[in-house]
Amino acid sequence: MSDLSDLSDPASPETADLQPGSAPALTGMALLVDEVKRLPDRPGVYRMLGEGGEVLYVGKARSLKKRVSQYAQGRFHTQRIAHMVHQTRGLVVVTTRTETEALLLEINLIKSLKPRFNVLLRDDKSFPEILIRRNHAAPQITKHRGAHTLPGEYFGPFASAWAVNRTLNTLQKAFLLRSCSDAVYDSRTRPCMLHQIKRCSAPCVGEVSLDAYGQLVDEAHQFLKGKSRAVLNGLSTDMQEASDALEFETAARLRDRIRALSAITAEQGVNPETLEAADVFALSAEGGQACVQVFFFRAGQNWGNRAYFPRVDRTDEDGDILDAFLGQFYGDRTSPALILVSHDLPNQALLSLALSEKAGRKVEILRPQRGEKASLMADALNNAREALGRRMAEGSAQAKLLAGVAETFGLDAPPSRIEVYDNSHIQGTNAVGAMIVAGPEGFEKSQYRKFNIKSTELTPGDDYAMMREVLSRRFARLVREEADGDGTRRPDLILIDGGKGQLDAVISVAQDLGVDDIPIVGVAKGPDRDAGREHFFPVGAPPFMLEPKSPVLYYLQRLRDEAHRFAIGTHRAKRSAEMVKNPLDEIEGVGPARKRALLHAFGSARGVERAAVADLMKVEGVSAALAERIHNFFRPS
Repeated sequence: MSDLSDLSDPASPETADLQPGSAPALTGMALLVDEVKRLPDRPGVYRMLGEGGEVLYVGKARSLKKRVSQYAQGRFHTQRIAHMVHQTRGLVVVTTRTETEALLLEINLIKSLKPRFNVLLRDDKSFPEILIRRNHAAPQITKHRGAHTLPGEYFGPFASAWAVNRTLNTLQKAFLLRSCSDAVYDSRTRPCMLHQIKRCSAPCVGEVSLDAYGQLVDEAHQFLKGKSRAVLNGLSTDMQEASDALEFETAARLRDRIRALSAITAEQGVNPETLEAADVFALSAEGGQACVQVFFFRAGQNWGNRAYFPRVDRTDEDGDILDAFLGQFYGDRTSPALILVSHDLPNQALLSLALSEKAGRKVEILRPQRGEKASLMADALNNAREALGRRMAEGSAQAKLLAGVAETFGLDAPPSRIEVYDNSHIQGTNAVGAMIVAGPEGFEKSQYRKFNIKSTELTPGDDYAMMREVLSRRFARLVREEADGDGTRRPDLILIDGGKGQLDAVISVAQDLGVDDIPIVGVAKGPDRDAGREHFFPVGAPPFMLEPKSPVLYYLQRLRDEAHRFAIGTHRAKRSAEMVKNPLDEIEGVGPARKRALLHAFGSARGVERAAVADLMKVEGVSAALAERIHNFFRPS
């Protein structure tokens, strides 16, 4: 099978990119009828394009000619598909060698292009894992998220950071493995607090030999691989032997480790006896909304679950939704050997084959009918139904709140995108601006943005000027993207944390850039900064207050508080980075390796600053020219 990077390039020799026909005036079904004449009877992926060239739909086919012919003949499964064909203004296809390759390419294109007529997985964040790093004499156990770039063994996925932190905490009690960084490990001269509270065996200062520590690492590895019973039996034997030898302190330590390991399985909830490793997918769909509950089972333990709410249409079949969801879910993740699903999938065998080729081993997809697996699926389905019910109830409440916001501020319709802005700084230092976004589905955290205040002409602490800079950059980008036809989402309402001064600054920017048709409201804290006594400053109207127990007031307070939280968090992160910033980072030619060598040689940046050129040249990797550059950096005169 070819690499997917080749498939994504229409110009690669393995693919053929067939451009739309020579009749640009053709649209909809007429266009597809014309295109079918030139399509090959081969596997591939097709993209339907809209008026502005945007991708409406991505699909795969065993035969491109036969699949597009179905559209051309008006054989639509739903009215939504008919609507999509009516909007089609172009067709682009890519042929592949096999249908499996077509499926994998379709998954990649859907994730990157996000076509409006496809079922979309809207949350594709990576999952946290546990990593035992093996590139050190005393391996470290730590939480990891992202690509597997560090050498070692990875165990996961865990459904949440809370789940992995809980397991890590218990593993530290049971196996006493270090969690500190290599730099901290190398600098220790006496045991740290974790050793004092019996969470680390302190190999850094020789409290345990490296051979004995290696045995602890092997036991942790066995436990995370599912051999928990063997590990517990071995510890029980060791405890009994220590007790018989009257080594009661050793026996007590082993007893505590056994208790910690037992706690891991006891706290997991549902732990299957016949399931070593599997992912369980349960779908509940109703009224044009869907919830997919995903449960992760590894090493015979339940490592948590997560609810997803993919974008679907009310006419989508349950099997089609789950089929599309699984493809996107495993687009950049490794699948276990067994996947359990709540519904039969249209492409079940093909998806199993594609995931097997991707993983390099057999991956089986099953719909359980009886036994423990069916019981697990029933539990997952119940969770999916409950999560969807809560989501629909929250959506109904959210719709009422947005209708109240529209009435409060005289909007033509309930806003689908509210942007809220706030600034944060300490006497003008490390100043940042923050934008949060909310809509019918609550806070849209993927749309949050932070703005580092860049202007050198601002008076430190000038909130009006900061707000003016933030909105200038936001509105300028909005105007640019709308001119380029990028389909950017224009806000229906902008809330500014501040009173008339901040509002006037923003209005002047909006007028200068020609976007003064967007409703803008300032939200000023009340007397003594009491919550519930906020004054609202709309454009062209006198300020007013809302009833203290008004649901709309509570909602607007939540928006303001979320913007404040995000701004303060961004400011603190920037301030922390400034506090640990090293002047050596600013010198051209001094990378991490040379920086480490200089600090090792002179002890600190201050020591490097005091060093002579001749002393700097003695450091490995520092040439005469670089030594001169370093010396001159600290002496600009």
